[in-house]
Amino acid sequence: MKSPDGNIEFRLTVTDGIIHYEVSYQQKEIIKASVLGVDGWQDGLSLQSVRAAAKDDFWKPVYGERNRIRDQYHTTFFTFVKGAGAPESMQIEVRAYNEGIAFRYAFPKTSPGSKDIAISKDLTEFSFPAGTKAWFTGQAQGSYQLLSLDKWPGEAERPLTLQLQNGIYVALAEAAVVDYCRTKFILHPAKPNTVACAMFDKVLQAVPFATPWRVMMLATKPTQLLQHSDLLLNLNPPCAIKHTEWIKPGKVMREISLSTSGAKKLVDFAEKRHLQYIHFDAGWYGAEEDTAADATHVSVDPLRNPVNDLNLQEVIRYARKKNIGVFLYVNKKALERQLDVILPLYEKWGVAGIKFGFVNVGSYRWTKWLHDAVKKCAQHHLMVDIHDEYRPTGFSRTFPNLLTQEGIRGNEEMPDATHNTVLPFTRFLCGAADYTICYYHRPELKKRLVETQNKNILKTTSVHQMALSVVYYSPLQFMYWYDKPEDSQDEPELVFFDHVPTVWDDTKVLDGEIGQYITVARKSNNEWLVGSITNNDARDLRIDCSFLAPGKKYEATIYYDDPASPVRTRVSIRKVTVDASTVLDSHLLPSGGQAIWLKPVN
Repeated sequence: MKSPDGNIEFRLTVTDGIIHYEVSYQQKEIIKASVLGVDGWQDGLSLQSVRAAAKDDFWKPVYGERNRIRDQYHTTFFTFVKGAGAPESMQIEVRAYNEGIAFRYAFPKTSPGSKDIAISKDLTEFSFPAGTKAWFTGQAQGSYQLLSLDKWPGEAERPLTLQLQNGIYVALAEAAVVDYCRTKFILHPAKPNTVACAMFDKVLQAVPFATPWRVMMLATKPTQLLQHSDLLLNLNPPCAIKHTEWIKPGKVMREISLSTSGAKKLVDFAEKRHLQYIHFDAGWYGAEEDTAADATHVSVDPLRNPVNDLNLQEVIRYARKKNIGVFLYVNKKALERQLDVILPLYEKWGVAGIKFGFVNVGSYRWTKWLHDAVKKCAQHHLMVDIHDEYRPTGFSRTFPNLLTQEGIRGNEEMPDATHNTVLPFTRFLCGAADYTICYYHRPELKKRLVETQNKNILKTTSVHQMALSVVYYSPLQFMYWYDKPEDSQDEPELVFFDHVPTVWDDTKVLDGEIGQYITVARKSNNEWLVGSITNNDARDLRIDCSFLAPGKKYEATIYYDDPASPVRTRVSIRKVTVDASTVLDSHLLPSGGQAIWLKPVN
């Protein structure tokens, strides 16, 4: 079978009862003969039937990186049976998109007495040509290494982005992991250059059911992988929430004083700086590690604020008058014990959403629990941000109240700029990420960092952080992480942060190389915002403005790092008029960036 544009070819063969497949892209070998199957369905198989179909339509997301998504593919259903006259069957559904290949294993109910299916091993293999390298990380919040397909230091997180010697880029991922367990990638112990699957634990399901999708995104440039990341959304069911008007993406800032006065000051700052939410982080209902902490009552951790004067209801009322919503942090200890109690309570309080903390991830049990919890939050009109090790697989299409999630090495660990230029081509391929953008957290701007000898400081420039608000997609975008309202001195460049949206009408990944740089342009109404970041090195970039509407002129406000700037953040601003024929030359400082706001000229 082939993709609609004919560039991808998928071939399936059955030899001596064993299933193999191969994949090519633009007539280049991508996957050499590799095994398909799960334990119990790996040999002795007969092909019973083959059915082909196709689809090509568009759907409109509740929010996203673009306001219309195309779902176009060719599909084939291969049905297998074990042995002569056996009632059980397994179906492999394969979809060929222009953006890649996806397949899953399905087990229909063939008779009233059909047995449950137990799966403890996914035998799927991905055999690559020699010389292939992978951007490896073993943890959802880890750093990346470019490694050959041998001697990995453990299991690889998903997505796994690979570079082939023939110039093709591949990203291995999984989609629709909802009622299943997480599967990471390992090196096959006996076959060279072969990636295998490592399920977290055993899954027991009643038939009929289907496994999550195994996905191969394919591209000739790494920028195309990010441009086509809607593929994972297409592999999930449509929105299951009937009325979605209460789901409102926006910018948010963390409240760390845990006091009524401090929270009100933050509300005022949020109103002034056009943020939509404030967020009460850990400690508002007790100590973070206290297993008995009660998330139905305010009881401030004395280690965070010895004066327990937080009147949460008063803050919520005050915030509502200023059209600012409130998110509350709740960690797994309270979530597991109190979920069914706190959800109706928080809805009654007028809370906008919950940030889940330290949830258990990976296992069959906790994967199901977590997604059921998001569904329950939707019943109570609560938005969700899942923190720590959770990585998305497209569930936000079905339940868009799940706005974002962590599963990323972000500003809590203060990574360097090179790490930041790897993330768009790896972690962000699977969906939104809560990176927690910072701005003022550097010694020259905060004396207290010098006084405490705090090494946890920004390793990138001011405009690098500004550009991340465009480059990194997160419908709930944390701004000014580690900062307080008093850290700001109304620097002129903050108008960019004030204006930048968190969801978009269109997105164009203009240029980039993994671990080197990236430029992304995003459209909101009739305006465009562009973000560029470089790695630890200085870089000259050329930004082709051909994405702009032809025949129209735009005022480009360009924000750039400038050591000679009189502003303490060392940011300068210039304005030029551009159109679709313009190519902007830019110089980015080491660990720097550039942000551009393009407004049509009347």
